[in-house]
Amino acid sequence: MTPTTTTMSPNARQWGLMWGARPRAWAVNEEQQTPIYKDVIDLIRVSPGDRVLDVGCGTGVFLRMCADRGATVCGIDASEGLLEIADERVPEAELCHGDMQHLPYEDDSFDAVTGFTSFFFADDMVAALREAGRVARPGAPIAIQTMGRPERCDLETVKGAAMAFRPEEAVNGKTYWRPGVVEDLVAEAGLALDIVFDSTSSYRYPDDTAYADAMLSAGGAALAAGDREPELRAALIEALAHRRQPDGSYRLSNEWHTVIARA
Repeated sequence: MTPTTTTMSPNARQWGLMWGARPRAWAVNEEQQTPIYKDVIDLIRVSPGDRVLDVGCGTGVFLRMCADRGATVCGIDASEGLLEIADERVPEAELCHGDMQHLPYEDDSFDAVTGFTSFFFADDMVAALREAGRVARPGAPIAIQTMGRPERCDLETVKGAAMAFRPEEAVNGKTYWRPGVVEDLVAEAGLALDIVFDSTSSYRYPDDTAYADAMLSAGGAALAAGDREPELRAALIEALAHRRQPDGSYRLSNEWHTVIARA
């Protein structure tokens, strides 16, 4: 189903362009997030016939998993490039190119709403969470996932290396892992706190090139670096040299902080 386009803020459009610069390379990362997605799917009990919305759906890996459980799936993302892959992966999904603060859905439309490392990209995270609550049915779960503790996130090391090449970066998500931060935002948005947990997963890449290509795709890192991309590539490889295995492959470990609220 071809994605529809709705009203978007300048911030959403900009992030959409950045994340969609190298969508195929980003898909390599997202395809490795299935253990984390499965944890959430099990906790919110996605069942046949459920209507599920993924906010910041990316290339559709989570939507595919929910659809395979018999759910009717919808996804919204600011990136046209990522949505093109989501459309290929989940052709039965209802996809929308849009802004998470202006969800184009009726009140009480979904049995579950999720947002994996997406809500904090909004101009106003509380407003985005309120929108998620508006479109969720009363009592429906809303899953909000952020990065975990920085010292347990190899992806934070990657982001640190990239910051020198994009000093204008405004959104980093580094504080959301702290106890009570997301929980307070959930309460401010009028949602009821249900479950809070941390989990860890791994990313694997066969060599320097595959690892660097995947990281350069995140958040438009290569696009931001411009002519300095070769420097950024070298910086990324140096930053995680300690994660290079004897065979030249990479294994990155990352912690995730997940809050499940209720509408």
